[in-house]
Amino acid sequence: MKAYTISRYSKEDKLQLTDVPQPVAKENEVLIEVHSASINQLDLKLKSGEFKMLLPYKFPLILGHDVAGVVVGVGAKVSRFKVGDEVFARPADFRIGTFAEFIAVNENDVALKPKNISMEQAASIPLVSLTVWQAFIEKAKLKKGQKVFIQAGSGGVGTIAIQLAKHLGATVATTTSAANFELVKSLGADVVIDYKTQDFETILKDYDLVLNSQDEKTLEKSLRILKPGGKVISISGPPDVPFAKEIGLSWLMRTVISFLSRKVRKQAKQLNVDYSFLFMQANGKQLSEIGKLIETDVIRPVVDKVLPFEQMNEAMSYVSSGRAKGKVIVKVK
Repeated sequence: MKAYTISRYSKEDKLQLTDVPQPVAKENEVLIEVHSASINQLDLKLKSGEFKMLLPYKFPLILGHDVAGVVVGVGAKVSRFKVGDEVFARPADFRIGTFAEFIAVNENDVALKPKNISMEQAASIPLVSLTVWQAFIEKAKLKKGQKVFIQAGSGGVGTIAIQLAKHLGATVATTTSAANFELVKSLGADVVIDYKTQDFETILKDYDLVLNSQDEKTLEKSLRILKPGGKVISISGPPDVPFAKEIGLSWLMRTVISFLSRKVRKQAKQLNVDYSFLFMQANGKQLSEIGKLIETDVIRPVVDKVLPFEQMNEAMSYVSSGRAKGKVIVKVK
Protein backbone atom coordinates (compact mmCIF):
# COMPACT_ATOMS: atom_id res chain seq x y z
CA MET A 1 0.00 0.00 0.00
CA LYS A 2 0.99 3.64 -0.38
CA ALA A 3 1.87 5.62 2.76
CA TYR A 4 3.66 8.85 3.66
CA THR A 5 6.64 8.20 5.92
CA ILE A 6 9.44 10.05 7.71
CA SER A 7 12.83 8.47 8.38
CA ARG A 8 14.13 11.03 10.90
CA TYR A 9 13.00 14.03 12.95
CA SER A 10 13.07 17.24 10.91
CA LYS A 11 11.06 20.43 10.45
CA GLU A 12 12.22 20.88 6.86
CA ASP A 13 12.11 17.36 5.37
CA LYS A 14 9.04 16.51 3.34
CA LEU A 15 6.99 13.35 3.92
CA GLN A 16 8.00 10.61 1.49
CA LEU A 17 5.36 8.65 -0.44
CA THR A 18 6.49 5.02 -0.21
CA ASP A 19 5.25 1.46 -0.65
CA VAL A 20 4.86 -0.36 2.67
CA PRO A 21 3.24 -3.69 3.61
CA GLN A 22 -0.51 -3.49 4.20
CA PRO A 23 -1.27 -4.01 7.91
CA VAL A 24 -3.11 -7.10 9.09
CA ALA A 25 -5.80 -6.79 11.77
CA LYS A 26 -4.84 -8.50 15.06
CA GLU A 27 -7.56 -10.30 17.04
CA ASN A 28 -8.93 -7.10 18.67
CA GLU A 29 -8.42 -4.83 15.65
CA VAL A 30 -10.38 -3.67 12.64
CA LEU A 31 -8.67 -3.02 9.31
CA ILE A 32 -9.87 0.31 7.92
CA GLU A 33 -9.57 1.40 4.31
CA VAL A 34 -8.72 5.08 4.77
CA HIS A 35 -11.04 7.45 2.90
CA SER A 36 -9.89 10.65 4.62
CA ALA A 37 -7.36 11.75 7.21
CA SER A 38 -6.86 15.12 8.86
CA ILE A 39 -3.69 16.93 9.83
CA ASN A 40 -3.11 18.02 13.42
CA GLN A 41 -0.52 20.20 15.14
CA LEU A 42 0.55 16.95 16.84
CA ASP A 43 1.72 15.59 13.46
CA LEU A 44 3.91 18.65 12.95
CA LYS A 45 5.31 18.40 16.48
CA LEU A 46 6.08 14.69 16.15
CA LYS A 47 7.73 15.28 12.77
CA SER A 48 10.03 17.98 14.17
CA GLY A 49 11.00 15.84 17.18
CA GLU A 50 9.26 17.99 19.78
CA PHE A 51 7.80 14.94 21.55
CA LYS A 52 10.67 12.50 21.05
CA MET A 53 11.28 12.21 24.81
CA LEU A 54 7.62 11.47 25.56
CA LEU A 55 6.78 9.42 22.45
CA PRO A 56 9.90 7.57 21.28
CA TYR A 57 8.71 6.31 17.87
CA LYS A 58 10.74 4.04 15.62
CA PHE A 59 11.49 4.92 11.98
CA PRO A 60 10.30 4.77 9.29
CA LEU A 61 7.17 6.30 10.79
CA ILE A 62 3.76 6.87 9.20
CA LEU A 63 2.18 9.96 10.76
CA GLY A 64 -1.56 10.68 11.04
CA HIS A 65 -3.87 10.67 14.07
CA ASP A 66 -7.35 10.94 12.49
CA VAL A 67 -9.14 8.58 10.15
CA ALA A 68 -12.53 8.13 8.51
CA GLY A 69 -13.07 5.09 6.35
CA VAL A 70 -14.66 1.70 5.84
CA VAL A 71 -13.97 -1.51 7.76
CA VAL A 72 -12.55 -4.08 5.31
CA GLY A 73 -11.37 -6.69 7.82
CA VAL A 74 -11.97 -7.67 11.45
CA GLY A 75 -9.89 -9.64 13.97
CA ALA A 76 -11.20 -12.88 15.52
CA LYS A 77 -12.26 -11.23 18.80
CA VAL A 78 -13.84 -8.06 17.36
CA SER A 79 -17.49 -7.78 18.47
CA ARG A 80 -18.56 -4.17 17.80
CA PHE A 81 -17.83 -3.78 14.08
CA LYS A 82 -18.28 -5.70 10.85
CA VAL A 83 -16.95 -5.44 7.31
CA GLY A 84 -18.65 -2.58 5.49
CA ASP A 85 -19.13 -0.32 8.55
CA GLU A 86 -18.31 3.34 8.02
CA VAL A 87 -16.17 4.42 10.98
CA PHE A 88 -13.95 7.15 12.36
CA ALA A 89 -11.15 7.00 14.92
CA ARG A 90 -8.13 8.49 16.61
CA PRO A 91 -5.74 5.51 16.79
CA ALA A 92 -3.81 5.11 20.05
CA ASP A 93 -0.27 6.40 20.43
CA PHE A 94 2.31 4.03 18.91
CA ARG A 95 -0.49 2.71 16.66
CA ILE A 96 -0.89 5.87 14.56
CA GLY A 97 -0.45 5.98 10.78
CA THR A 98 -3.51 7.35 9.01
CA PHE A 99 -1.47 8.99 6.21
CA ALA A 100 -1.81 5.69 4.34
CA GLU A 101 -4.30 3.65 2.33
CA PHE A 102 -5.06 1.24 5.20
CA ILE A 103 -4.66 1.18 8.99
CA ALA A 104 -5.40 -1.43 11.67
CA VAL A 105 -6.97 0.08 14.81
CA ASN A 106 -8.04 -1.48 18.12
CA GLU A 107 -11.84 -1.69 18.13
CA ASN A 108 -11.93 0.16 21.49
CA ASP A 109 -10.61 3.27 19.73
CA VAL A 110 -13.16 3.20 16.88
CA ALA A 111 -16.71 4.58 16.57
CA LEU A 112 -19.37 4.44 13.86
CA LYS A 113 -19.26 7.51 11.61
CA PRO A 114 -22.17 9.93 12.17
CA LYS A 115 -24.62 9.43 9.30
CA ASN A 116 -25.21 13.13 8.63
CA ILE A 117 -21.62 14.07 7.71
CA SER A 118 -19.20 13.16 4.93
CA MET A 119 -16.01 11.13 5.28
CA GLU A 120 -14.00 14.36 4.97
CA GLN A 121 -15.96 16.00 7.79
CA ALA A 122 -15.71 12.85 9.93
CA ALA A 123 -11.92 12.81 9.56
CA SER A 124 -11.78 16.32 11.02
CA ILE A 125 -13.35 15.28 14.31
CA PRO A 126 -11.59 12.59 16.41
CA LEU A 127 -8.41 14.10 17.87
CA VAL A 128 -9.71 17.63 18.45
CA SER A 129 -13.09 16.56 19.82
CA LEU A 130 -11.58 13.97 22.17
CA THR A 131 -9.12 16.61 23.38
CA VAL A 132 -11.97 18.99 24.18
CA TRP A 133 -14.20 16.26 25.70
CA GLN A 134 -11.40 15.09 27.99
CA ALA A 135 -10.54 18.68 28.98
CA PHE A 136 -14.07 19.95 29.66
CA ILE A 137 -15.98 16.84 30.78
CA GLU A 138 -13.34 14.56 32.30
CA LYS A 139 -10.80 17.01 33.75
CA ALA A 140 -12.61 20.30 34.39
CA LYS A 141 -16.16 18.97 34.86
CA LEU A 142 -17.36 22.19 33.21
CA LYS A 143 -20.79 23.25 34.49
CA LYS A 144 -23.65 25.43 33.33
CA GLY A 145 -23.06 29.09 34.17
CA GLN A 146 -19.26 28.85 34.34
CA LYS A 147 -16.99 31.04 32.23
CA VAL A 148 -14.38 29.50 29.93
CA PHE A 149 -11.66 31.17 27.85
CA ILE A 150 -10.72 29.23 24.70
CA GLN A 151 -7.61 30.47 22.91
CA ALA A 152 -7.45 30.46 19.10
CA GLY A 153 -11.17 29.93 18.58
CA SER A 154 -10.99 29.54 14.79
CA GLY A 155 -8.45 26.68 14.93
CA GLY A 156 -9.11 22.94 14.86
CA VAL A 157 -9.46 22.54 18.64
CA GLY A 158 -11.05 25.97 19.15
CA THR A 159 -13.97 25.48 16.75
CA ILE A 160 -15.04 22.28 18.54
CA ALA A 161 -14.26 23.63 22.03
CA ILE A 162 -16.57 26.64 21.58
CA GLN A 163 -19.45 24.38 20.52
CA LEU A 164 -19.03 21.85 23.34
CA ALA A 165 -18.64 24.59 25.99
CA LYS A 166 -21.87 26.25 24.78
CA HIS A 167 -23.65 22.88 24.83
CA LEU A 168 -22.55 22.47 28.46
CA GLY A 169 -24.04 25.89 29.28
CA ALA A 170 -20.83 27.90 29.72
CA THR A 171 -20.14 31.51 28.77
CA VAL A 172 -17.37 31.42 26.15
CA ALA A 173 -14.64 33.96 25.43
CA THR A 174 -12.14 33.41 22.64
CA THR A 175 -9.35 35.04 20.65
CA THR A 176 -9.05 35.14 16.87
CA SER A 177 -8.31 37.64 14.10
CA ALA A 178 -10.99 40.10 12.98
CA ALA A 179 -11.49 38.12 9.76
CA ASN A 180 -12.75 35.15 11.80
CA PHE A 181 -15.13 37.01 14.16
CA GLU A 182 -18.26 35.86 12.32
CA LEU A 183 -17.12 32.23 12.29
CA VAL A 184 -16.50 32.00 16.05
CA LYS A 185 -19.70 33.91 16.84
CA SER A 186 -21.68 31.49 14.64
CA LEU A 187 -20.23 28.63 16.72
CA GLY A 188 -21.44 30.27 19.94
CA ALA A 189 -18.64 32.52 21.26
CA ASP A 190 -20.02 35.23 23.57
CA VAL A 191 -16.89 37.40 23.92
CA VAL A 192 -14.56 37.67 20.92
CA ILE A 193 -11.14 39.33 21.24
CA ASP A 194 -8.91 40.35 18.32
CA TYR A 195 -5.54 38.97 19.39
CA LYS A 196 -3.76 41.34 16.97
CA THR A 197 -5.10 44.57 18.48
CA GLN A 198 -6.42 43.64 21.95
CA ASP A 199 -4.95 42.07 25.10
CA PHE A 200 -7.29 39.47 26.57
CA GLU A 201 -5.72 39.95 30.01
CA THR A 202 -7.14 43.48 30.23
CA ILE A 203 -10.64 42.37 29.11
CA LEU A 204 -11.31 39.06 30.88
CA LYS A 205 -11.44 38.41 34.61
CA ASP A 206 -12.84 35.92 37.12
CA TYR A 207 -12.93 33.02 34.66
CA ASP A 208 -13.44 29.45 35.86
CA LEU A 209 -11.44 27.69 33.14
CA VAL A 210 -8.89 28.36 30.41
CA LEU A 211 -8.11 25.93 27.59
CA ASN A 212 -4.50 26.86 26.76
CA SER A 213 -3.16 25.95 23.32
CA GLN A 214 -0.61 28.71 22.80
CA ASP A 215 2.84 29.74 24.03
CA GLU A 216 4.31 30.28 27.51
CA LYS A 217 3.60 34.03 27.57
CA THR A 218 -0.10 33.43 26.78
CA LEU A 219 -0.21 30.72 29.45
CA GLU A 220 1.16 33.12 32.10
CA LYS A 221 -1.46 35.75 31.18
CA SER A 222 -4.17 33.09 31.29
CA LEU A 223 -3.37 32.23 34.90
CA ARG A 224 -4.09 35.86 35.85
CA ILE A 225 -7.62 35.99 34.39
CA LEU A 226 -8.85 33.10 36.56
CA LYS A 227 -10.84 33.46 39.77
CA PRO A 228 -9.35 31.79 42.88
CA GLY A 229 -9.72 28.03 42.47
CA GLY A 230 -9.96 28.35 38.67
CA LYS A 231 -8.18 25.98 36.30
CA VAL A 232 -5.90 26.19 33.30
CA ILE A 233 -5.80 23.01 31.24
CA SER A 234 -2.96 23.21 28.71
CA ILE A 235 -2.73 21.08 25.59
CA SER A 236 0.51 22.74 24.43
CA GLY A 237 2.63 22.18 27.53
CA PRO A 238 4.60 22.21 29.63
CA PRO A 239 3.82 18.61 30.67
CA ASP A 240 3.39 18.01 34.42
CA VAL A 241 4.19 15.19 36.86
CA PRO A 242 0.67 13.62 36.95
CA PHE A 243 0.90 13.27 33.15
CA ALA A 244 4.38 11.69 33.45
CA LYS A 245 3.01 9.15 35.96
CA GLU A 246 -0.07 8.50 33.83
CA ILE A 247 1.99 7.43 30.81
CA GLY A 248 4.47 5.50 32.98
CA LEU A 249 7.63 7.55 32.47
CA SER A 250 10.79 6.68 34.41
CA TRP A 251 11.81 8.43 37.63
CA LEU A 252 14.43 10.39 35.67
CA MET A 253 11.90 11.59 33.09
CA ARG A 254 9.46 12.55 35.85
CA THR A 255 12.21 14.66 37.41
CA VAL A 256 12.91 16.36 34.05
CA ILE A 257 9.19 17.07 33.54
CA SER A 258 8.86 18.38 37.09
CA PHE A 259 11.65 20.83 36.29
CA LEU A 260 10.04 21.89 32.98
CA SER A 261 6.70 22.71 34.64
CA ARG A 262 8.16 24.19 37.85
CA LYS A 263 7.77 27.85 36.84
CA VAL A 264 4.10 27.63 35.78
CA ARG A 265 3.17 25.48 38.79
CA LYS A 266 4.76 28.05 41.13
CA GLN A 267 2.88 30.92 39.41
CA ALA A 268 -0.40 28.99 39.62
CA LYS A 269 0.11 28.30 43.33
CA GLN A 270 0.81 31.98 44.07
CA LEU A 271 -2.46 32.92 42.32
CA ASN A 272 -4.42 30.13 44.05
CA VAL A 273 -5.34 28.51 40.72
CA ASP A 274 -4.74 25.05 39.27
CA TYR A 275 -2.48 24.13 36.33
CA SER A 276 -2.62 20.78 34.53
CA PHE A 277 -1.43 19.36 31.23
CA LEU A 278 -3.64 17.24 28.98
CA PHE A 279 -2.40 14.83 26.35
CA MET A 280 -5.56 13.28 24.97
CA GLN A 281 -6.07 9.52 24.83
CA ALA A 282 -7.80 7.48 22.13
CA ASN A 283 -11.30 6.48 23.26
CA GLY A 284 -13.98 4.97 21.02
CA LYS A 285 -16.72 5.21 23.66
CA GLN A 286 -16.23 8.97 24.05
CA LEU A 287 -16.06 9.33 20.28
CA SER A 288 -19.46 7.59 20.02
CA GLU A 289 -20.90 10.17 22.44
CA ILE A 290 -19.42 12.96 20.31
CA GLY A 291 -20.94 11.28 17.24
CA LYS A 292 -24.40 11.60 18.85
CA LEU A 293 -23.83 15.34 19.36
CA ILE A 294 -22.92 15.63 15.67
CA GLU A 295 -26.01 13.68 14.56
CA THR A 296 -28.23 16.03 16.61
CA ASP A 297 -26.45 19.11 15.17
CA VAL A 298 -25.06 20.19 18.57
CA ILE A 299 -21.56 20.07 17.09
CA ARG A 300 -20.74 20.68 13.45
CA PRO A 301 -17.38 19.97 11.84
CA VAL A 302 -15.45 22.99 10.55
CA VAL A 303 -13.32 22.13 7.52
CA ASP A 304 -11.06 24.69 5.83
CA LYS A 305 -9.62 22.70 2.92
CA VAL A 306 -9.79 19.22 1.41
CA LEU A 307 -6.70 18.25 -0.59
CA PRO A 308 -5.94 15.05 -2.53
CA PHE A 309 -3.57 12.41 -1.11
CA GLU A 310 -0.90 13.49 -3.60
CA GLN A 311 -0.80 16.95 -1.94
CA MET A 312 -0.03 15.72 1.60
CA ASN A 313 3.05 17.94 1.91
CA GLU A 314 1.11 21.02 0.77
CA ALA A 315 -1.53 20.20 3.39
CA MET A 316 1.17 19.91 6.10
CA SER A 317 2.63 23.29 5.05
CA TYR A 318 -0.77 24.97 5.18
CA VAL A 319 -1.46 23.68 8.71
CA SER A 320 1.99 24.77 9.84
CA SER A 321 1.26 28.32 8.55
CA GLY A 322 -1.35 28.71 11.30
CA ARG A 323 -3.92 30.16 8.86
CA ALA A 324 -6.37 27.24 8.81
CA LYS A 325 -9.94 27.84 9.97
CA GLY A 326 -10.96 24.53 11.49
CA LYS A 327 -9.33 21.45 9.97
CA VAL A 328 -7.37 20.54 6.84
CA ILE A 329 -8.32 17.18 5.32
CA VAL A 330 -6.47 14.86 2.97
CA LYS A 331 -8.73 12.70 0.80
CA VAL A 332 -7.05 9.31 0.40
CA LYS A 333 -9.68 7.32 -1.52
